[in-house]
Amino acid sequence: MLQEFVVEKTENKKTAGRWKLLAVLAVCASPLIASYFTYYVIKPGPKNNYGSLIDPRQHPMPTLGLQSEEGKVIELSSLKGKWLILQIDDASCAEVCQRKLLEIRQLRLAQGKNMDRIERVWLITDAQAVAEKLKPGIAGTHLLRSDKSKLEKWLPTELGTNLHDHIYLVDPLGNLMMRYPKDADPNKIKKDLSKLLRASAIG
Repeated sequence: MLQEFVVEKTENKKTAGRWKLLAVLAVCASPLIASYFTYYVIKPGPKNNYGSLIDPRQHPMPTLGLQSEEGKVIELSSLKGKWLILQIDDASCAEVCQRKLLEIRQLRLAQGKNMDRIERVWLITDAQAVAEKLKPGIAGTHLLRSDKSKLEKWLPTELGTNLHDHIYLVDPLGNLMMRYPKDADPNKIKKDLSKLLRASAIG
């Protein structure tokens, strides 16, 4: 009788242990599952999103060998875990470039409590210095220099446009997922971002 009780108690412990292990695995896997569910099941479609959806399998994030203002080599993958809004322009940053930088800043602020889930990245495609007068207005933006040819191989553009015309969105898993058109409407981008942040459990 005692032996049967011990065996039963041992089996109960094993069963409880298995359930605990499964629960831990479920918690660990849930962000990844949620991400793929969001992207492949409830992802924005042609009828309800403003940006053009990009298949990340066709445009995997490459090694870019970016350089920070301090001269440190860095990769976009180091920012994984955040939603990345990418802007590509040369350092001279004409009026259109400056307007995009301001709009991206406002887009992040407009997300309220979710704004810390977003990072802004300006990929600078030449070796010129960024004008000091621009920096106060773009504080918090990652200024990273990149080889333009590498970006052109990675980032798709619309016919008749170039990299400088678009804003791109990368998800927290490092997937390039959306491209916005030339002279994009920031209010429509804001709606896309809000939907994605609400639907996604990651980032």
